[in-house]
Amino acid sequence: MTAAPAPADAHILDPETARRRYVTVSALFWFPIGLYVPSLVLILGERGLALAAVAAVLSSQGLTVALLELPTGGLSDVLGRRAVLAAGGVLSFAGLLLLALGTVPWVLITGIVLMGASRALASGPAEAWYVDMAQAHSGPEAELRTGLSRGSSAMGASLAVATLLGGLLPWLFAGSGLVEATGGLVLPLSLPGLLSAALVLCYLAYVLLRLPEPPRAPSTLRSVLGSVPGTIASGVRLATRERVVRKVVLTTAAVGAALGAIELLTPGRAAAITGASESGAVVYAGLATAGFASSSLGARLAPLLARLTGGSGRAVLTALGGMACGLALLGLSAPGAGESASTPAVVTGVLGYVLVYLCLGAAGPNENDLLHHRVASSARATALSVQSLALQAVASLGGLVAGLLPLGPLPLLLTAAVVGAGALMWVRAVPDGPRPGHPDGADALAAPAASGEPGR
Repeated sequence: MTAAPAPADAHILDPETARRRYVTVSALFWFPIGLYVPSLVLILGERGLALAAVAAVLSSQGLTVALLELPTGGLSDVLGRRAVLAAGGVLSFAGLLLLALGTVPWVLITGIVLMGASRALASGPAEAWYVDMAQAHSGPEAELRTGLSRGSSAMGASLAVATLLGGLLPWLFAGSGLVEATGGLVLPLSLPGLLSAALVLCYLAYVLLRLPEPPRAPSTLRSVLGSVPGTIASGVRLATRERVVRKVVLTTAAVGAALGAIELLTPGRAAAITGASESGAVVYAGLATAGFASSSLGARLAPLLARLTGGSGRAVLTALGGMACGLALLGLSAPGAGESASTPAVVTGVLGYVLVYLCLGAAGPNENDLLHHRVASSARATALSVQSLALQAVASLGGLVAGLLPLGPLPLLLTAAVVGAGALMWVRAVPDGPRPGHPDGADALAAPAASGEPGR
C-alpha cells in the first residue's frame, strides 16, 4: 500500500476539513446555476426564439462542453485544480451577463458558449481536489463515498434553494416597469442571471483563498502543452479498456439523454399549465426545487443504499432502475399537442419527476466511488471530464431529438428505455475499493507524467 504523506504538510488537509471545503465549493458553484435554471428556456423564448431554435441554442452549450471537456480535464491534471476552477468562474461571470442582457441571437449564443466552457473547466477539478486530499492524507484506500455523497447532496440542496429563488424573482418583478425603464434590455427574467453573476464572484474568491494544493513541479507553457495531449489520450483509454470505468461512462450518457429531454420540455409544460411565462417560471421553479431537493436527499442516502444492496455497483443498478420508472411516469402523464393536462396526470408527472431526481442523486456518488478507486490522481480530472463529456454530449443530442419529436409521451418514454438499458449494465456484481490485482489500487490507471516519463 502506498504510504500517505505526513499530515504535517501544510498543503495537505485532514479528511474532515477537505470534505467541508469540497461541500462548500460545490454549493457555491451550483447556487448561481440554480438561480437561472427556471428562466433560461423562458428568457430565450421571450427574446423571440422558437422552441426548435431554443433547443439549438442550448445544444451549443453541450457542443462546447463536448469539445473542451478532455482538454480542460487534462489541463487540470497538469496545471492544477485551483487555477482551472478559477478560470471557469471568470467565464461563468461573463456568460451569465450576456444571457441576462443579450437581445439578439448571437449574443445569447456567445453567453451559452461561455457557460459551456465554464462547465467544462469546472466539471471535475473540485471533486478531483477532494479525492487528491483524502488520498494524500489516508492513502489510496481512503474512504471516499461519504465525501462524494455530501458534495452531491450540497449540490442538490444548493440548486433547490437557488431554483426556488430564481423562479420567484421574475414573478415578483413582473409588471414593475423594469422593461420600459431599461428600454427592453433588462426583463424580469433577466434578474436571476444578474444575481448569479454577482454570486459567481464569491465562488471565485473562495476557490482562490480556501483550496490549497500540494506543491507541484513548476510548469512551463511548453510542458503544459506537451502533457495535455497525453493526458487526453489517457482519458480516452480509461473509457475503453477498464470495464467499470466504461460502465460509468455509458450509464452517464444514458442519464444525459434523459436530462436533456426533461430540461427542454418541462419549462414549456409548466408555462402551458399557467398560461404565462412568468407564472410558468414560478411553477417550474417549484418543480425543479422539489427535484433538486430529492437529488440532494438521494445523494445523502447513497452510502446507505450501497450498504443495503451490497455495494456501489448494486446501488447504481437499483437507482437507475428507479430513474427509468420515474421517466416512464413522466412520459405517460405528458399531454399531447393542444391537450390540457388533467389533475391526475399533473400529480403523476410530479411524482415521476421527483423519483427521477431522487434516484439520480443516489446513483452519482456510488458511480464515482467506483471510478475514483480505479483512476490515479494524475488522470482523475480527465476521467471526470470523460464522464461529463458523455453526459453533456448526449444531453444535447437528447434535447435536440426531444425538440423534433411530437409533444406527448414519446420523448420521455424513449429516454426511459435508454436509462433502463443503462441500468441492466450493472446486473453483474462489481467489487468496491481499489481494482483487484493492483496493490496500488487508485494508481492502476494513470496518465503520463508531465516530463514524458510513464505515470506511476
